[in-house]
Amino acid sequence: MNIGDRIQFHRIRHGLSQSGLAERLNVTRQSVSKWELGQALPDLDKVVQLCRLFNLTTDELILDGPPEYLIPNQPILRWGLYLIVRDFKKSIYFYEKLLSKRTTMIGCNRFAQFRFDDKCWLSIMNERHYLNRSGDDGNDHKFALNLWIKDLAQEHKRVINLRIGPVTEIMHPHSNYYFFNVIDPDKNVIEITGDYKEE
Repeated sequence: MNIGDRIQFHRIRHGLSQSGLAERLNVTRQSVSKWELGQALPDLDKVVQLCRLFNLTTDELILDGPPEYLIPNQPILRWGLYLIVRDFKKSIYFYEKLLSKRTTMIGCNRFAQFRFDDKCWLSIMNERHYLNRSGDDGNDHKFALNLWIKDLAQEHKRVINLRIGPVTEIMHPHSNYYFFNVIDPDKNVIEITGDYKEE
């Protein structure tokens, strides 16, 4: 990537049009277009403004590509949202009525799933099983995000290396189901599952 590519990458990432970026920098849209096409370079004062706007160092804007974690190398193949519920039976009844949809699957009094397509679902999880399985620290969690990844071992290493929050070991609660958790800054749980071969 050259500097023009990086300006374009971060402009789009920040939801700005060329005109929007030009307005913030007090330049013309054509100037931004020329930077991005590699036909001109921004003046030093504009480089400083770009770095402040995009929260980058000058090295990151001038020398480096996008941070490694922004380069898609492990697309999320499926995702689901788990609502953590106290009264499992009442909640199944409630959500079947609310969604006008029967549960797609009920798993051992642990969870009930409502699938909308092959890639997206809503599940309700029995709090008793959720707390035991995730080693909860007493926080009153109400939901967990579930992501399904093709290579769970590779994703586990990647997330550990990101150093964005606590990450559990890969767990195996029952046959053919492996997962690990990563905890966000508010102590919400993201459960990541996928294909895994034990060593």
